[in-house]
Amino acid sequence: MRLKQLERELSGLEGYKQPLAHREQYVTPPDLAARLLFHAYMRGDIGGRDVCDLGSGTGILAIGAALLGASSVTGVEIDPAAIAIAERNAQKKNVSPRFIQGDLDDPELPARVGEKDTVVMNPPFGAQNPHADRSFVTAAIGIAPVIYGIFNRGTLPFLAEFTGGKAEIEGVIGGTLSLKKTFHFHRKERKEIPVEIIIMRRVVL
Repeated sequence: MRLKQLERELSGLEGYKQPLAHREQYVTPPDLAARLLFHAYMRGDIGGRDVCDLGSGTGILAIGAALLGASSVTGVEIDPAAIAIAERNAQKKNVSPRFIQGDLDDPELPARVGEKDTVVMNPPFGAQNPHADRSFVTAAIGIAPVIYGIFNRGTLPFLAEFTGGKAEIEGVIGGTLSLKKTFHFHRKERKEIPVEIIIMRRVVL
């Protein structure tokens, strides 16, 4: 499957019915999701691999990983309403990721999910809850040796410090997150947010 074909496959999936601002529930745009997934695929981290999507939301990254031939895909999401939407989206695309309800602050989560090959994620940027991405990074390191995440541009120095001794930065890909007006406090109909797809690899001690 080519990049543009993957992007088309991910377009038109059902989004949040009542997104929650405190959880920064925004749908990952298909072009950005496809770019992350296809890059991971080309590096050998999707096809035939066991993949985990942390904060899977309505399922776009999990479904994309399944479409690219992952051996298994597990989505972890705290919101049961989002899981229901993700399951409908997966059925629409004839793939079958496993979605489980879980809190990323739960220290038992890695044991529940099991060891995976790759984590993909689009964590909250912390606009509503500062440092909300920390629990995502910590959980990801505990689940898989390689991680692909979408972060606000400028997060790299924090990540390098936060993961020091536990993971190292392997690559950074610039991009843009096109965000539609979702909540009442949004002033513009659309906002373009500079982001970075950051690749991390767990340090083997």
